[in-house]
Amino acid sequence: MPSDRNSQAIEEVDLLVCGAGAGGMTAALVAALEGLDVVLCEKTAQAGGTTSTSGGTTWVPGTHLSEQAGVPDRVEDARAFLEAVVANRGGARLREAFLASGRDAIADLDRRTDVKFVAAAAHPDYLDGPGAAYGGRALAPVTFDGRRLGRADFDRVRPPRREFMGLGGMMVGRNELGALLAPFASAAHLRDAITIVGRYVLDRLRYRRGTRLLMGNALVARLLYSLRKAKVPVLFETGVRELLVEEGRVVGAVLSGPAGPRRIRARKGVVLATGGVGWNRKIRERLFPAGTRDYSLAPETNTGDGADVATAIGARFEDGGDSPALWMPCSSYRRPDGTLAVWPHIILDRAKPGLLAVNAAGRRFVNESDSYHDFSMEQISTGAIPAHLVCDAAFMRRYGMGMVLPGASNLPAMLKAGYVTEARTLAELAEKIGCDPQALAETVDAYNRAAAAGIDEAFGRGASVVNRFNGDPAVGPNPCLGPVGAGPYYAIPVRPADLASSAGLAGDEYGRVLDEAGEPIAGLYACGNDLASIFRGTYPGPGTTIGPAVVFGWRVARHAAGTLNDMPETPADTMKDERTNHATL
Repeated sequence: MPSDRNSQAIEEVDLLVCGAGAGGMTAALVAALEGLDVVLCEKTAQAGGTTSTSGGTTWVPGTHLSEQAGVPDRVEDARAFLEAVVANRGGARLREAFLASGRDAIADLDRRTDVKFVAAAAHPDYLDGPGAAYGGRALAPVTFDGRRLGRADFDRVRPPRREFMGLGGMMVGRNELGALLAPFASAAHLRDAITIVGRYVLDRLRYRRGTRLLMGNALVARLLYSLRKAKVPVLFETGVRELLVEEGRVVGAVLSGPAGPRRIRARKGVVLATGGVGWNRKIRERLFPAGTRDYSLAPETNTGDGADVATAIGARFEDGGDSPALWMPCSSYRRPDGTLAVWPHIILDRAKPGLLAVNAAGRRFVNESDSYHDFSMEQISTGAIPAHLVCDAAFMRRYGMGMVLPGASNLPAMLKAGYVTEARTLAELAEKIGCDPQALAETVDAYNRAAAAGIDEAFGRGASVVNRFNGDPAVGPNPCLGPVGAGPYYAIPVRPADLASSAGLAGDEYGRVLDEAGEPIAGLYACGNDLASIFRGTYPGPGTTIGPAVVFGWRVARHAAGTLNDMPETPADTMKDERTNHATL
């Protein structure tokens, strides 16, 4: 693999890309493949940003991979689905560009790079409606052997969250948990457990963590490996500080690196892909609702640099539509070393029968089985911050809850850490979590009646496709509803934390950043979380942050190289004038 040791000599390139997440890495890679002289700068010492700590699912409708998986998806269906979900919130032209290029972008990466996906045969969209898909749209990165990067570049891949790794550094897939938690349940479980753990043990003889990379880590590693093969210089520990403008055109940037400030001119332009709003305190205080401003799932170095440097030269910043961010309900506790352990409650517990969520009054307020974003939006809109997830001992043993694993073997440690509240009775639990005991008892009684009937008339739990998919198929008549039985009882508080930005820089269908008058700023592009969400604060399905990041990274690179075909004709109703909301920084 080529090194970056001569990169300090770089003074001028065709395209300067700022940020090594999924969007920025895709833009740099494709631009190089299109013949441009490219340099990629990354503020931190590691590549991947939020992508590396995510599931890596990439939502792109109508790809050849859906056909290979036996669940062919049509762009026409995805268009109808998005029209129903996003409705008149704006952004139609950018969504049409995304739909028009998705198939080509994924096919191009598949053909010319080591970035490989497989379409999930079963991974439903998060909302029901016309054109919703059960499978085919959610693309999963193919597992990657990190040893192919070499030790130095393997260490450049930002690791997953500590909470999501086993044995101090081993990545585990959702479908592998059963074998690892119950290795002696069958010969197949034992074989799989020995294979996974054995590989990890051998890895730790030479590496800081396991080299069998899954999910977002696999996607980041594949992008980095492909960038190395394409000989794209990557300037680590080098962030964007200021944009250089001449006669109204962005012609480069001032960067901050290990040797101090440096200037790189860019003949074709600068691409901002710095990770979005993240920890930018000014933007969070202006746009984020109360109760959500103190913690982000983004790396702490994601401080809205792209937004800051672009708005300093007159770029328009949009508030994100329905929400400035996309959310996950998270629980947390302080480790003995003082660091914060955070668990996003994605799919493993909330949808399972026998768990309910209550607000400060001890009442249900939400369909607990809905997507993490929609669950959190209900927390925000109803003021249920924090909310408490409540279950009985049988649920805890069977499914686990948050950082308490199925089987509950680590429950004593989590109780000692103060992560979980335990009580012998519901009345005692109510007292400990600060809600009215009678209200909690009434809530549990009503929930149990709904579980017995299999119908949740209050919130519709188990009525949607994604609800049932994430429930327990062994439970009937509703896989998401089961009784809360005998104690002891347990509760874990959860709060919304942003996993990605929805607010961001206004852009057009080519990823060009717009000024306050709605005109493109020559030589300035944005993709990933730096570009305002094309879904306007809604969350249609799994991977609807990474999917647009990859596709717009591809479109930006092709546009800068002059090899992007004009966007095809689009339905007249998507081309109507759009009203968008703006936020002044």
